[in-house]
Amino acid sequence: MTGHRGRDIVVWIDPGRDWHLPLAWAADEGQRRRLPVRLVLAVPPEHDTHHVNGTPGQTTSRRAGADRLEQACDWVRDRHPEVEVTGDLLNGFPAPALGGAAGEAHMIVLGSRHLSRTAEFFSAGSIVVPVSAQARCPVVVVGDAEHISQQPPYVVVGIDGSASAAAALTFAYDAADLRGAALRVVCVWQPPVFMLDDEEVALRAQRTLLSEATAGLSDKYPDVHVTHEVMTGHPVEELARAAEHALAVVVGRRGRGGYTGMRLGSVVHGLLHRAHCPVITVPAE
Repeated sequence: MTGHRGRDIVVWIDPGRDWHLPLAWAADEGQRRRLPVRLVLAVPPEHDTHHVNGTPGQTTSRRAGADRLEQACDWVRDRHPEVEVTGDLLNGFPAPALGGAAGEAHMIVLGSRHLSRTAEFFSAGSIVVPVSAQARCPVVVVGDAEHISQQPPYVVVGIDGSASAAAALTFAYDAADLRGAALRVVCVWQPPVFMLDDEEVALRAQRTLLSEATAGLSDKYPDVHVTHEVMTGHPVEELARAAEHALAVVVGRRGRGGYTGMRLGSVVHGLLHRAHCPVITVPAE
């Protein structure tokens, strides 16, 4: 089964976990953006040296995976009949298999397994950190649902003047516009241990950064109500607090790490553990 390279929303189906939350997010996004949704599930190799061409255990796992994949496809069709949905059953460990399958995806949607940081880095089954660090497209980690009951609904985006933050800001405007939501553009200033400049000067610079970053985009998205907020404190804590009742929090993602994703930024990594809404990370364009 094949998807549409470059224009599909790829969602990971974890064979051992409930997939409804990330799949619902992906299906709804496919409906909003009129994009096809491609479901991916990988079956790790069995550690059995006596069966070169596939072990009985792997055959059973593939059958179970195929059944689970078909159930998930049917679930999407029931939720949004107009959304095109396909499924790919792959061989291999989750992160590398998904990375290869979703090389040119529009975005990748993952469920959070709520692993410890150590487990996320070193477990063969870890996927959130490696994929978030290496993907060439936005990655959505759905550990909690969108807070659709909050009125008015809003999306949070954190910016810091970097190229990836600019890409995240564009994505956030688009996401808010699609949802009819407001957009809170947040810049967090973390006071240094030793202040060399006046604090008000530093805060004024952050406010200027916010105004300059949003200048052109506000004209492009006139229906999106935008607020600028300069916060003082630790970026992870403040962004998580701002997004407590948000539809999502969007941040830029810098660099691409090795297979363990060790270069994933500390703010992104922290939000994956602290935010109680979908976390969307966007690479620099």
